[in-house]
Order: sequence, then C-alpha cells, then structure tokens
Amino acid sequence: MSRRALTLLLAGFLVLALGVAGAFQPVPYVVLSPGPTENTIGEVNKKPVIAIKGRQTYPTSGSLQLVTVAYQGGPAAKIDLLTALRGWLDPTVAVVPQETIFAPDRTAQEVEEENTVEMTNSQDSATAAALNELKIPYAMVVGVVSTEKGRPADGKLMKGDEINSVDGKETKDVTAVADAVKAHKPGESVTFNVTRGTQKIDVTVQTVAGPQAQTVVGVMMQAKYKFPFDVDINVGDVGGPSAGLMFSLGILDKLTPGELTGGKQIAGTGTITPAGEVGAIGGIAQKMVGAKDSGATIFLTPADNCAEALKSVPDGLRLVRADTLHSAVAALDALRTSKGDVPACEAG
Repeated sequence: MSRRALTLLLAGFLVLALGVAGAFQPVPYVVLSPGPTENTIGEVNKKPVIAIKGRQTYPTSGSLQLVTVAYQGGPAAKIDLLTALRGWLDPTVAVVPQETIFAPDRTAQEVEEENTVEMTNSQDSATAAALNELKIPYAMVVGVVSTEKGRPADGKLMKGDEINSVDGKETKDVTAVADAVKAHKPGESVTFNVTRGTQKIDVTVQTVAGPQAQTVVGVMMQAKYKFPFDVDINVGDVGGPSAGLMFSLGILDKLTPGELTGGKQIAGTGTITPAGEVGAIGGIAQKMVGAKDSGATIFLTPADNCAEALKSVPDGLRLVRADTLHSAVAALDALRTSKGDVPACEAG
C-alpha cells in the first residue's frame, strides 16, 4: 500500500472514530414525544381515575382521554447527539433546547416537584369549574403553604393555617390577602385571623419592604377549596396543569344523567380556571399523536393552540375548539345529538 493510500485510510478511520465518538456526546436538548393517555371516566391500575363520594353519580360510556408528553433529556440525564438526530428525523417528536423545559437555575427534581404541585392545583381548579358549571356551591379559603425564613411571618404563621381575615376584613382569596398586606407601610403591623386546627386565633406580624418596594410579611399562600363532597383524582405519575379541561369534563359526566360522549372516543387538553376558562398548553403536536394512537377521533383544542394544531393534525382526528368548559360541553352535546354548532379550529 502506498504512503498516500495509507494516509487516506488513516485519515478516514480517524474521521469515522471522531464521528462515532461525537454521536455519543451529550447535547443540551430535550426530546418530546407522545406520552401515555388516561381515560378520565375510566380506570388506571384498577382504580377509577375520578372517584366521587358523597354525591350521586351516573353511568358513562366512551372515553374522555387526557393526553401527555414524555421527554428524554434534562440536566441529570442529557441525551446524546445521535438521539437528537433521530428525533429531528421523526415527525412525531420535537427536539427543543434544554432551557425551554429546564430553566438554567432549576434542577430536574425542582421541575418534577413543580409539575406535581401544578397537577394538584389543576385537579382542584377542575373540580371547582365543574361545580360552577353545575351551580353547586362550595367554599374557598386561603391556606398558608410556607413562610420565608428570616421574614416576619416565620414562626408566627404556620403551614396549614387558614386565613379568615386581615385587620378584621374578610379575605376570600390570595389576592385579597396580599392586597391587604400591601396597603400597609413597611414597619407597620398587620393582624391575621387564622384557623389553626380547631381554634381561631389572631396573629400579629410586622411588615417589611420586599421586592419592588412592596410591603410583605414573607408568607406563601394557596387557595384551598372546601367542596360539599369528595372528588379524588388518580393519575399516577402524570404531572402539570394541562389535563384540567378533561378532568372537569370527566367530573361533569359522572355527576350528570346521560352520557356526555355519546359513546365516542374523545381526547383533549387545556388548562382550566375555576371560572371554566380553558388555557393554552405546550406539546400540542405530540399530544395529538397520542390522542390518535389511543383511538380518539375528536380532539378538544384550546383556542390559543388551534393555529399550531392545524399545522400537524393527524389524519382522522377532528379538532374542536374549546374556549371554556361551558363551550366544550355544548360542543359535545352538539356532536352527540347532531344539533347545534360544533366550533372548529381555524388558522390564526
């Protein structure tokens, strides 16, 4: 073999070796793919996804599938270049920069914990929205989640306290409590009436100046609902807020006579507020693929996701626009009875 041929052979081998080594180098991307689906009027692990106690329920049929997105990668388990390249070639998945999922100052564990909290809040909001749609009254209180170490509330307000009033004025939501504190000048005292255990007590806390010169005491609060009956939602390891709409529909279907789906296989997504407003979500393309794979023929789509969804909707999946819980129920009624309008997604 000539020296020239040997040189070319060695150079080719070196390029191949470097290419193989490079393919397995970690890259700062995350692969998003269709995740598992769950029927909110069905069962998971032989337990109802939605279990209602203390109120009459009714038979259901068909399915109301919540859809999810699975991901590979992240700060603790980076994907390699080869995995990213395969993702870029697969039309059913998305490859996105790592920071779009994990902020630079957040760990994977922190993101998972936040998703768990968001799922819990979503379930409460979904229940509240369903009860509002049915005009079933319920109570809401402001609960203390934690206090900030070193701030005046630390050691005075306790986790689990329910705030009844501030300075003698009833407070029904988190915003009202925060506004009542902000009405003070830093250094002034504010009095909270709280329920702690079985007792109602007054707790006086001195205020201090916080970020943006706002008056604070250093307390983290969360709306807590007191529903007239128990609604228990079981979805295993699923996290995040995007199943809110489907939870609300599942609760409504169980609490009302007749079958909301008409026996159809329906999937959907969207956050939900207690007032029944449906919000946009991420990963719509992957969620539609998951819906189609689960057998769904109809996909309830948040209005703000419609334009994006239309670009990659799978064949055989009908997109129905969902602006509110009420409009989603009306759309399902129209689909079931063939009477009335069914709002469709339109390009923005």
